[in-house]
Amino acid sequence: MNINKQNIDDLNAVITVKVEKADYADRVEKALNDYRKKANMPGFRPGKVPASLVKKMYGKSVLFDEVNKIMSENLSEYLREAEFSILGDPLPGKGQKLIDFDTQEDFEFMFDIALSPVFDLKIDKKDKIKYYNIKTEAEVIDRQIDAHASHFGEYEQVDVVENDDMVRGDFVELAADGSVKENGIVADKMIISTERFADDEAKALVLGKKVGDVVVFNPMAAFKNATEVSSLLKISKEEAEALDSNFSFAIIEITRFRKQAVNADLFAKVYGEGAVTTEEEFRERIGNEIKGAFAENSDYRFAVDARTYLLSKVEDVAMPEEFLKRWIKLNNKDNKEITEEQIDEEFPQFVTNLKWSMVLSKLSKDNDIKITEEDVMDQARRFTRAQFAQYGLNNVPDEHLDNYAREMMGREEQGRQFSERAIEKKVMDFVKSVAKLDEKEVTLADFNKLFE
Repeated sequence: MNINKQNIDDLNAVITVKVEKADYADRVEKALNDYRKKANMPGFRPGKVPASLVKKMYGKSVLFDEVNKIMSENLSEYLREAEFSILGDPLPGKGQKLIDFDTQEDFEFMFDIALSPVFDLKIDKKDKIKYYNIKTEAEVIDRQIDAHASHFGEYEQVDVVENDDMVRGDFVELAADGSVKENGIVADKMIISTERFADDEAKALVLGKKVGDVVVFNPMAAFKNATEVSSLLKISKEEAEALDSNFSFAIIEITRFRKQAVNADLFAKVYGEGAVTTEEEFRERIGNEIKGAFAENSDYRFAVDARTYLLSKVEDVAMPEEFLKRWIKLNNKDNKEITEEQIDEEFPQFVTNLKWSMVLSKLSKDNDIKITEEDVMDQARRFTRAQFAQYGLNNVPDEHLDNYAREMMGREEQGRQFSERAIEKKVMDFVKSVAKLDEKEVTLADFNKLFE
């Protein structure tokens, strides 16, 4: 077995793998013997098929398989132990000669590879990166309390219609003289929301009414939305657009949403029984949570700005563009034909992402930054906690959180993403510790504008 690398330039090289008969002969013979033992052919007892016949039938395919296995195994080991790094995977060499498994005994395989660019990347106090500290304002705490109160609120039946109530009733189309229209539209037990009225006069007719009252109005004039009216009256949108009738609306039920009062019941629902006993403690705990969330948001924004800053340091690093475009075309995950125009359009972003991977790898290697299983688990917990929080579950026991996180880690793609996030977080923590932070205190509103 002979493997050598020939550099074409600083970014491209060709690897030649030579497989000789001595490398594969024993493996081919063993494979053919295994075929012979298992072969079941008419006229021969099991295991007694002549070796010459087995070789004639399976020799070429066995030779092909074993030679390719040997080549692949040795190439992988060579690249694993090499002192150089490559981008992507080896591609079939443009200079590859035709291989004939019928006549050749020795085989030569050529692969084009892209060499990872060599560059310096140092970070110290000369590097200045923005860091935004978000103020914890009282109104932000108020909004979070209101969100909790809304989440744990309940619907109740009331007697009189007020703003934002939902009113269930029966619609009946009326004739021009106010009588019930013969063969007119009837829609029973339909729900209207007072906040959906586009016409204030029509809305005023409903406000203050009680169960059993009847209101007369034109639905299209009241809501000014054909799609909404078609759903409300169970007619087509075209019919709704042409509708110009008044309808009677007999109220049969009034429903109002009441937020949970800010009291001990709400404290217990959010944090568990006895964890918080006063509104002052409730506000303080929410404030601390917001500070923690703001710190994470600030770190996230720092990571965005640091990424931009670090990428600017490698902006002029040359990349093996021709090879990478070939690699993209041959490794299209969707297995669909991808055009040169599509590759050219997506290539700048591909190179940016690739350079970012190079930056993370460079900083990790140069500064001995490594991740542990616990680092990956921490990312899984963060992801899991955020998922539960979307459903208002902020007090999930650690045991359940960890079990779900481990389950997510066990999924190959998800586990890989958690590992990538873990190494990126460690690198960002390192950059944050050694660079000069250009700190600025901002309101939440101004911070959010940074992402517009």
